Amino acid sequence: MSLPKRDGVHGRYYLIHKPDTDPEVLVEADLCIQDVLSGAARENHAAYPTVVRNHNGTPFLPNQLLERHLSRLPLKEFPCEDAVSICDAMRRLLGWEEIRYELEKYIEKQVQERCFLVEEREDGFTVFPPCTVRPELRPEDVDEGLLRFACYVAVCHTVYGQSFESLTTEHILGLVSQIRPDMVKELKNNGSGKLPKDIQQRKTVHFTASANDAFATIRITARDSTEECYAEILDYLCAVLEQEEFPRSYSVECRGKEKIYLPIPGLPKKGVNQLFACAVQHPNLHPAIERYARLAMREYEWYQNLADETCAMPGSFAVFALGLEGEPWAPLVAEYLDLCDDEHSSLQEKFLHALIRKFGFQPWTLGVLVRGALSMQNLKPAKEFRSLIANAESLDALLTVKRRFSAYLLPEEDKDPKFRAIAWQSLLWAIWGPSSENGGSKVIKTVPKELKEKYQQVFA
Repeated sequence: MSLPKRDGVHGRYYLIHKPDTDPEVLVEADLCIQDVLSGAARENHAAYPTVVRNHNGTPFLPNQLLERHLSRLPLKEFPCEDAVSICDAMRRLLGWEEIRYELEKYIEKQVQERCFLVEEREDGFTVFPPCTVRPELRPEDVDEGLLRFACYVAVCHTVYGQSFESLTTEHILGLVSQIRPDMVKELKNNGSGKLPKDIQQRKTVHFTASANDAFATIRITARDSTEECYAEILDYLCAVLEQEEFPRSYSVECRGKEKIYLPIPGLPKKGVNQLFACAVQHPNLHPAIERYARLAMREYEWYQNLADETCAMPGSFAVFALGLEGEPWAPLVAEYLDLCDDEHSSLQEKFLHALIRKFGFQPWTLGVLVRGALSMQNLKPAKEFRSLIANAESLDALLTVKRRFSAYLLPEEDKDPKFRAIAWQSLLWAIWGPSSENGGSKVIKTVPKELKEKYQQVFA
């Protein structure tokens, strides 16, 4: 069957949102929706925009398919499970980002605009406008299934979206709570209900814990300070992160009797810091700490209860704890630093300072410092660095790194001579700061005669 095609941006697909759309096209679109639900549909991410094809190969835009399906659902006795099924199927096939905007628009139209008076934003900083329930609205006028679907969309923004999308979660749940506060309270207490019961709540003789996927929180209370206690907590944390439904950005709130923290000045004294400072004291638990770190580390994801200058990628405190144990953990630290968001993350600077203070300048610590210098803009040196490197052994280590510098770069970085030069200069800056510029002339002027030649080789 030959259907009239409309041109896309970089490809071709069928448009179905216009009143005069060919009925044959709509038949194919409905077939595509059924194929999405059954698993028979196929997507194409190779070109922009992404399209979905039914088993006949007929292509459509995902947002138009979703809009068509949702627009035909009744707002009275709203079939929440039906709506959730198509959203879950499309998310699995295409990814959350392809359906996020359409769902936001649907909740804005069917819940916010129908049930609330939308006021003007008082400033340019708030993302969403203030909303108050319409005076004439009666509770029975708002379908429970529709509100449950709104809660589902809210939770999806936290579970599948980027960290900033938690603001959308808060806004939508704020709307629902004005009409059905009990519904939001249930989410706060038990999450979406998708997590297994022993993940939602766990209690042993050593600890109690809970995980809430709707609000991206993990709460832990350690009842003692034994190795067995921390082993069970680490096992629980890993079990939570192995759940597909749990968000990648989250907060860990931990309470314990042992009030110690990682020996890194300036690190926020949060429960997650305390947890790994305690656990790392037990060498038998180091593999479990590494397992958690690798499950937790995700680029552009964050611990939600840390903000501004203390923001940190999940897994940060586990990596810091192991990193201070010595050279065997250098590869893990390097992987972590390569994932850090170089525009927003700076907590690694405090760790790197502590690492060098503890172990001095060795080839392996300098290798870590290379990755650290590339993980953020202008890694500042600690004030002790000048004195720590002012000896023949440390300078020889730096010269060894210089001779083998390609080994400390990723293959794609090493291909670019300009990048190699920038990376080396970044390392020098991380040791001497602004004095490293102009060939290190300010540094070389003040060094002992017996070390001058080595310094000149460093800055050559």
